[in-house]
Amino acid sequence: MTTAVAAPFRFFSLEVVRARRVGSSLVRVTFAGQDLEHFFSDGHDQSLSLFLPQPGQSDPRVPYELGDGWWQAWRELPDDVRAVMRSYTLRALRRDALGRTTEIDVDFVLHTPAGPASAWASGAGAGDRVVLLGPALADNRAIRFRPPADTDLVVLWGDATALPAIASILESLPAGRRVRVWLEVHDPGDVRELPTAADAEVTWVVGESSVDVLREARLPAAEHPYVWIAGESGCVKALRRHFVRERGVDRRRITFVGYWREGMSEEQLRAAE
Repeated sequence: MTTAVAAPFRFFSLEVVRARRVGSSLVRVTFAGQDLEHFFSDGHDQSLSLFLPQPGQSDPRVPYELGDGWWQAWRELPDDVRAVMRSYTLRALRRDALGRTTEIDVDFVLHTPAGPASAWASGAGAGDRVVLLGPALADNRAIRFRPPADTDLVVLWGDATALPAIASILESLPAGRRVRVWLEVHDPGDVRELPTAADAEVTWVVGESSVDVLREARLPAAEHPYVWIAGESGCVKALRRHFVRERGVDRRRITFVGYWREGMSEEQLRAAE
């Protein structure tokens, strides 16, 4: 059953179809389920909330049958019972001939020591069940990449957690669109070709911070640039200040998203916010 919660978002009960490595530290998990016929998104950095089972559970415990009361009831569940909630970006979706979503892909970053989501993804297999809180309307507030119509240069920065969104954005851009990209990854095995029709230059920074690399980079002249930066919160904030103060970019033309914060779990970050 799919339950409407805080429209335009809904809960979706899904199963893993397949999982495969797409990089040294990246696993792509494909999900399907009858509920997906109600899943709609036209965004290229669509945010999702994924609920994973605790060790030993076959199904994640999320009381979404309570409608708007699910959040408080979920928080009140015992720590070893309550489903693990993590935020991810949609990597891709596929539709049937009638336009109904049939599968979605989510990329997981594997790291050591492994957190609960990394541990789950490393062993994910067909039939594993999850619950997803995602969009029931194609245009929704969890889509943040929205360059103004007059944009003449797109600048993208992200770490490994933003790689799925950046790859999707690049795939969507038209031929001739000028794009400059900086991607920070820990493992050279995660570096790969990112297909795009755009006039894109992609700089990979491996095993070190890319913040200073971008600060020192020369950008093409542009009257109406648009900047999208996502990843570790401290880096995102530093780069936003850089673009506003040092490069003079209108803050209204900068989209910035903190996907995670150094030294904090998602539960701690959620509590702090």
